[in-house]
Amino acid sequence: MDHYLSDLFERDLLKLRDELNSFKNEDNIWKAAEGITNSAGTLTLHLLGNLNFAIGTQLGGTGYLRNREHEFSAIGIPREKLVADIETLIPIIKTTLPNLTDEQLAAKYPLEFYGPKSTAFYLAHFYGHFNYHLGQINYLRRMLEAGL
Repeated sequence: MDHYLSDLFERDLLKLRDELNSFKNEDNIWKAAEGITNSAGTLTLHLLGNLNFAIGTQLGGTGYLRNREHEFSAIGIPREKLVADIETLIPIIKTTLPNLTDEQLAAKYPLEFYGPKSTAFYLAHFYGHFNYHLGQINYLRRMLEAGL
């Protein structure tokens, strides 16, 4: 496979890292604004869990065990840990995706969230999902830290 998808995931994982590092008040990583359910920290855990499982385990055989409940219940994890987890995920993405063959991309993805679809379909879905939440994190940071 061409490396474009792995390059895009890396670029945007680095943007996620930069978003977390842009919080002036680290406590705000774990806060949500009125009417918003998830904090930037919660969304970060969710994105890390999703990619570690969907790409790392399902396509790369890393053996990562996802705990989705923990993604939405944990609080107060230090920024440094979140950043380290992002930086640990990048090489997993960078070694897994470029090694997928055209046949693997066309093959049915191992899990069915939206019915039987190709691996390429699900990779596009995971990339869109990632960026949806990355945008939420950016907006939430700017809302919580306006005027700081």
